[in-house]
Amino acid sequence: MILSLLVLALGLAMDAFAVSISQGAAFRPNAAKIALIAGAFGLAQAIMPLAGWLPGIAFLSLIQSVDHWIALILLGFLGTRLAWEGLSRAEGDAPKPLTGWALLTASIATSIDAAVAGLTLPTLGAPILLACATIGIVTAVLCAGGVMLGKFASDRLGKPAEIIGGIMLIGLGVRIFIEHQFFGG
Repeated sequence: MILSLLVLALGLAMDAFAVSISQGAAFRPNAAKIALIAGAFGLAQAIMPLAGWLPGIAFLSLIQSVDHWIALILLGFLGTRLAWEGLSRAEGDAPKPLTGWALLTASIATSIDAAVAGLTLPTLGAPILLACATIGIVTAVLCAGGVMLGKFASDRLGKPAEIIGGIMLIGLGVRIFIEHQFFGG
């Protein structure tokens, strides 16, 4: 359960991580801005799974026989979308600085997949508060590291981070499907 939760958290954090790298590369934020970016993305990623978890838990008895299909489809869709966005973004596309409403909007936009993934949290068997905290903390730490990495590298790392995050989400969906379908998980 913990490993699956960490993989989910890492996969969900990759789009915010990619944005953080590009912000660090393009604008070289100071420590306060790094904390603001990491905190905004981490908090949004921690809160959004509840939006998906509540319907997931309410209908758990109805969907238990097909939960592995739901996880496969939702995580596969999210992973494919994330990887596709990473592949289709033009090499020279420069990000805009994220402040105020733009940061709030980006935080919510990059955490929508966490809301959808929240629907699959009952299939992992993880306590919701632990899951939300793990997703939020992993995202905040990765985003802080991403901004700092971006300050020292280039914004080219954003595309591979999005692609890897997408692959991780697809892999998690496949693992849940195989475990539940063939091993009674």
